[in-house]
Amino acid sequence: MESVKLTEYSHGAGCGCKISPMLLDKILDTKRKTPSYPALLVGNTDKDDAAAFDLGNGSSVLSTTDFFMPIVDDPFTFGRIAATNALSDIYAMGGKPLMAISIFGWPIDKLSEHVAREVIDGGRAICEEAGIPLAGGHSIDSPEPIFGLAVTGIVENKHLMKNSNAKENCHIFLTKPLGIGILSTAQKQKKIENGDIDPAIDAMTTLNKIGADIAKIDGVIAMTDVTGFGLLGHLVEICEASKISSEIYFDKVPLLPNVEKYRLLGCIPGGAKKNYLSYGSKISKMTQAQREILCDAQTSGGLLIMVEEKALVSFHKLTQESSLELEAIGKTTLQGDNVVEII
Repeated sequence: MESVKLTEYSHGAGCGCKISPMLLDKILDTKRKTPSYPALLVGNTDKDDAAAFDLGNGSSVLSTTDFFMPIVDDPFTFGRIAATNALSDIYAMGGKPLMAISIFGWPIDKLSEHVAREVIDGGRAICEEAGIPLAGGHSIDSPEPIFGLAVTGIVENKHLMKNSNAKENCHIFLTKPLGIGILSTAQKQKKIENGDIDPAIDAMTTLNKIGADIAKIDGVIAMTDVTGFGLLGHLVEICEASKISSEIYFDKVPLLPNVEKYRLLGCIPGGAKKNYLSYGSKISKMTQAQREILCDAQTSGGLLIMVEEKALVSFHKLTQESSLELEAIGKTTLQGDNVVEII
């Protein structure tokens, strides 16, 4: 197969391509009077990760989609990252995926079918790892390469994770370190040193399947995954949906290796700046470093989890069995003047 650098064919990278939260709110605003669907347990009202439709038997079908432009140059790796990211929405709702179909756009006049096949094979490999079929899809001729999945899953209603379920006095945990946006920007700017992108790739291709088990713990009450809106953006979504506030202990937030080195080199993704403009007014005063890290647009990031005190022992036992040594990065509080306080 010919050697290509996929990131040279796209104007954005990964979840950094997402439309900013502020602009998205304007796009989704409608004056249409929409009908009520009682079986739709989760729609787009509280900005959850997936839709949930009650099947009437104590469980719900989950439906989600996610796709983006290349964040890495290698086509097989790009396919793996995009698929991992799309599947994450199902796990973040406490569910298990059943099947996926692909969303594929390809500049057929610029990149060969051999490269295209590698991208889809990467997605297929992750679906196999998740134990589900890549059962079909749809493709178009597009100016830039695009890949992702639409995923169907299932969850028991009693384990359904909703943004609106959080409450005060919960401990906040994050299962993957931050910095993916900064490191991928360093790669796009050709500043990355040999091997420094590897930890980010490992993180982006690690399935969040533990979410389905975490959701079963009594006292784990809310969960989402951290992607293009950054840690603060997705935390704000939970806090606003649940009518609470939260505190983040900045020194406890895990970071990928060398993030600070590339941050100081100016490798700040445009998505981080759009994120801050969208929700910065809801956050307490931050330093430049805090803003650039906590608003950093993540691709296939970790799970952000709200855990009550009574569930801590069971939570740590499960995460440690999965080789995750997690420390609380904050706590939820009563609704205050700021949605999030940085400490």
